[in-house]
Parts: sequence; structure tokens; C-alpha cells
Amino acid sequence: MQTPEDVIRFWLDEVGPTGWYAGGEELDAKVRDRFGDLWAEAHAGGLHKWLTDPRGTLAYLLVTDQFPRNMFRNDPRAFATDGMARAAAKHAIAMEFDLRIPEPAREFFYMPLMHSEMISDQDRCVRLIMISMRESGPDKLLHARAHREVIRHYGRFPHRNAALSRENSAEEEKYLSEGGYMRFVEQLRAA
Repeated sequence: MQTPEDVIRFWLDEVGPTGWYAGGEELDAKVRDRFGDLWAEAHAGGLHKWLTDPRGTLAYLLVTDQFPRNMFRNDPRAFATDGMARAAAKHAIAMEFDLRIPEPAREFFYMPLMHSEMISDQDRCVRLIMISMRESGPDKLLHARAHREVIRHYGRFPHRNAALSRENSAEEEKYLSEGGYMRFVEQLRAA
């Protein structure tokens, strides 16, 4: 049985900040091979015992929010534990567990809100990053704001539509063909 420390050590030390958002089949396969069973356990309702302290909660959030995006890229399972991650993150923030984890790892308490398709979660994520991620530089805030703009504009993340069998609107088709998310990033960067 893997422990929260196994998860944290892998993500923070082995993968590290330069690899967190780089993606790629090699990392995806490594996450899938090492943590697929753990994700399945969390998906089935297990791992709640991890939610009693900051480090356990951080590991839980990695397993339910970050890892499925690597393990199940372009598959609906990539988003299957988002609700669980969001609930855990909100509870952890209320308990101020996030403030007991140093930057940059603290951002993983806010990522379930950034991944939400609810504007209230997006607004909260932007506020939390503004207040609690001051050492991590303006890039974190830029990306939080860009995610929020996508939700403001479309009410959902169009890049998920194919995986979730959702029809693209004509406006979403145009968005995807003209650079998608990065278009919002560049607009905000230029503003």
C-alpha cells in the first residue's frame, strides 16, 4: 500500500516543478503504472483517512486531481474524481491546511478550483493565488486568470468536450482552432 509520502515524494521530488505541466507519454505512463491502483481506490471512495492533515490532503489532491489528467489524457476518467478533489480542497482551505504547505506545492490545494467549470470556484482560485502564492511569481496568477476567462466566456472548458462526448458550439470550434487556452493567456499577458 502506498502512503501519502510516496505520492508527495514522487510528484514534488521526482517529477518536480519543471515536469508538473510538461505532460508527455513517458510521464503519463509512469503515473499510470505507479498510481493507477491508488487512483482506483480513491475513485471507489477510499483514501479519506488521508484527509486529516495537510500532507495527507496534499497527496489526496494529487491522486484525485493531478494524476488522472496524466493517467487518462483525452479520456473522461481524467475528470472522474474532480468533484472529490474539489470537496477535499475546499475542506482543506477551510482548515488552512494549504497555508501549512510551502510554495510551490501549495498550488495543488487550488488546482481543483482552477479545474472547476463553476465561475465561483474560478473566482475563489484567483483570490487564493493572489493572497497565498506570492512567492511563486505572476505566472501562477496569469494561468488562474486565464482559466477563469475561459469559464466566463464559454461556461466550460471546450478542450474537454471531445473526451466528455460534448458537442462543440461554433464559437468553441473557433476557439479551439485559433489557439484555445493559450489565446487567453496571451491576451492577459498583453493587457
